[in-house]
Amino acid sequence: MTLKEQVLSAIAHKEVRPVPFSLDFEGDTADRLDLHYGGKDWRRRLTPYLTGVSAVETDLKTPIDSTHVRDGYGGIWRTDLRPWHLERPPLAAPSWEGYCFPAAEVFLRPEWKQRAFATCARKSDSFLVGHLGWGLFERSWNLRGFENALMDAAVEEDFFAAMLDRLTDLYLRFVDYTADLPIDGILFGDDWGDQRGVILGADRWRKFLKPRWARIFAATHARGKITMCHSCGSVAAIIPDLIEIGLDVLESVQPEAAGMNPYELKRQFGRAITFWGGLGSQSTIPHASPAQIHAEVRRLCAEMGRGGGYLLAPAKALQPETPTANAVAVVEAFTNQS
Repeated sequence: MTLKEQVLSAIAHKEVRPVPFSLDFEGDTADRLDLHYGGKDWRRRLTPYLTGVSAVETDLKTPIDSTHVRDGYGGIWRTDLRPWHLERPPLAAPSWEGYCFPAAEVFLRPEWKQRAFATCARKSDSFLVGHLGWGLFERSWNLRGFENALMDAAVEEDFFAAMLDRLTDLYLRFVDYTADLPIDGILFGDDWGDQRGVILGADRWRKFLKPRWARIFAATHARGKITMCHSCGSVAAIIPDLIEIGLDVLESVQPEAAGMNPYELKRQFGRAITFWGGLGSQSTIPHASPAQIHAEVRRLCAEMGRGGGYLLAPAKALQPETPTANAVAVVEAFTNQS
């Protein structure tokens, strides 16, 4: 089978060995691995099961000065902090007065799209993923600020719903533009959860976000693409809803968050959705021993990979605080599955 066929089989709940994986790095982690291995040849061992492309600059940022940028919606961000810090949202009040909501064309990148076509042709053996970045909930608080957006959902329901409708229409345009590419799936991102549960609460998530994501997932399926979505934190309470509205692959599967034990999720929902991730980025990767990392990766491959429906990955890209020995252990465990 090609790499693409292996990933498609896993998503179709057919057992695949080795288990397809993805592995990304942040900060200086990859550079430290170069030093450990004495060069960059180790990177060739990272089988490109999945290849990402973009035709839409959803995370558009225009520099203002050395530490500030303006996003595509007019928000001002400080960039010398980790993570980025929203200093001034564009909507100070729950009102559209004086504000011009951006047109889709602000974010569409024909030159990126041409490069994406070329990448898809060059990497046709890989499972090709169109990236669409931050989603409806995240953009709602980008527009209003985090606390304000949560208050809007509680006391300014009509405004909050109208804001999500505008964002949904925008993302439907993004889907249509991206689906022109010969990709296999579209990966969205919308951090619905924190460590404790769904940030909006499951009931408000169902009221405001579920029907709008259902439209987006339906549009993605209508173009023949697999639906994939990233969310950090605990989303266990809404996994049945995600399955109902057509999510094929849930990415991150952060095991430290409440209710997100990947093995329990597999037992409950593994026949209906594919999980992508599950190796703890807050626990196992930074704090376990290399031997414990190898053992956990073996368990993930054996138990999560049984019957398909699983793609191996850390819950987050390997972070700068990852000890070099542990980063080495992740690379070795992923690339030498047994």
